[in-house]
Amino acid sequence: MRRRATVHDRERLWGWLFVSPMAVVLGLFLALPVFMAIWVSLLDWNGQSNPFTGGEADFVGLDNYRALLTQDGLDRTLFATSLRNNAYYVLLAVPLATSAGLLLALVVNQRVLKGRGLARTTFYFPSVTSSIAVATVFLFLFQGSGAVNNLLSWVGVEGPNWLNDPRGVTWVLLGGLGLVDPDNPSASLAAHDFLGLPLTEWLAGPSVALLTLVLMATWTTSGTFMLIFLAALQNIPRELEEAAALDGVGRRRMLWHVILPSIRPVVFLVLTLALIGSWQVFDMVYVMGQGSPANTTLTPAFLSYSSAFDSADFGQGAAVAFLLFAIILTLVLLQRRLLRERGPGRDRLRDRGRRGTSQRSRA
Repeated sequence: MRRRATVHDRERLWGWLFVSPMAVVLGLFLALPVFMAIWVSLLDWNGQSNPFTGGEADFVGLDNYRALLTQDGLDRTLFATSLRNNAYYVLLAVPLATSAGLLLALVVNQRVLKGRGLARTTFYFPSVTSSIAVATVFLFLFQGSGAVNNLLSWVGVEGPNWLNDPRGVTWVLLGGLGLVDPDNPSASLAAHDFLGLPLTEWLAGPSVALLTLVLMATWTTSGTFMLIFLAALQNIPRELEEAAALDGVGRRRMLWHVILPSIRPVVFLVLTLALIGSWQVFDMVYVMGQGSPANTTLTPAFLSYSSAFDSADFGQGAAVAFLLFAIILTLVLLQRRLLRERGPGRDRLRDRGRRGTSQRSRA
């Protein structure tokens, strides 16, 4: 027993020895900066002095968080506006990018498809293209004299300057149907607010500029999700699909009751990556107007950058970053809980297919 304990202690010591270089690197470049940022979020600091030795950095406690969440003012309004914009961005970009990636994976996974290698390369190419370059191209496409308006003019439709229209598409569409006034949708809704922003602003929907960002994000990320889904689809036993087909299962039921349950961990991975990436969107916003028009493309990530480096309020910028971290963590945990739950009979066809496969193997 003593000898076993000695060997076990040696193995543990060697394990910590091999892990220590990476632990030191993570501690210096990840854990330590996080704790430093937490301290900065409690300060009124302009970035011109050392925040850990006093000087021009004043300790204000939770005032930066109160200014964003509870105190009426411009800071709270901008933060609520960024949350509204990013919420619409997430609600549109995550389902679209995930569905597009899964659809592309199902297409290129077909054995009868000719040129599958070329198709995979074509679909994946936008994912390796610089997001700055893609944002610049989209900026030229949707501006007043861009290619989109020129194409619309050929069919007799004179398009507006898409990227400079600050109105939400919800009120614009309802106004076009004559149901509401796009400029003054509802006085009763405007009388109520959430986080300092009227309900009419929360329900206005995304602007056309934000929809352009959603389209661009779907185009650039669906290729990466396609490769992840494709790897998962190729790990599904072929006999499982054949057994389900022999039982008369159609393509739609095959997708919902056989394929998706079999790749559920991968679906969770893709949704998590899409959710985190959507809440952290920054580069496209920076290139395509830095929040314009009228802050309809402002996001918390860009607000954190703007507060710190444009307004020299690094404390508030750090506070926005940690509130964004709390939102992402909460949504990821909620998503994990929802995807872990199973409905009754959800995997019945998959189990039948596996039993059929085992019976055929024994025969």
